[in-house]
Amino acid sequence: MLWTSASSGSDRPPVIVIGHGGGQHKTAPGVLHRAHRFVSSGFAAVCMDAPNHGDRPTDERYQRIATEIQTAASSGSDLAALLADFHALVAEQTVSEWQAVLDHLDAGPVGYWGVSLGCGLGVPFVATEPRVRAAVLGLGGAAASSTLEAAARVTVPVEFLIQWDDERVPREQSLALFDAFGSTEKTLHANPGRHADRLPEHELDSTVRFFTRHLLPH
Repeated sequence: MLWTSASSGSDRPPVIVIGHGGGQHKTAPGVLHRAHRFVSSGFAAVCMDAPNHGDRPTDERYQRIATEIQTAASSGSDLAALLADFHALVAEQTVSEWQAVLDHLDAGPVGYWGVSLGCGLGVPFVATEPRVRAAVLGLGGAAASSTLEAAARVTVPVEFLIQWDDERVPREQSLALFDAFGSTEKTLHANPGRHADRLPEHELDSTVRFFTRHLLPH
């Protein structure tokens, strides 16, 4: 799904790739809210259903792990390792898919926004794709060595969001992921709340300022 402004005409505004959360899809309310805000601020926005989500066909490999995650969540078990394995498996497919989307759009400067699943898939994407100039990530941790390795290759400016009372991603793992980013410009934003709680609206204000600073001409 691509969102653009009619006023942009033939101009090519910077594109913000939105990575949706687990169990969501490309037109989830939170995705729409951010996409509309980005477009009204001078950007284009694009979001793709992650595998086994939205309009994508059911994949038995992904579905099996998703079921394990749901079972573990219901029993109060530690989810970090399961989430890391799921994100790593899906990222093997999505990194090249998102690159193909950018090729199709003939995108110039690109920003990335993604939390939770969007963070797990976004870290290897941002580490791999040179068109990404800035990234807002969060609600993710460093439960896998592959995530830490990818984070070390992220050198663009990063804003990283943490829900301080996150029951799915241990705080120390979120802090370890933030520490692992190779970026010289990175900022940690922590707010009270659990994993699925709505992020404060002022964080979207900060995101728009962040992308404006790094993607739009002065």
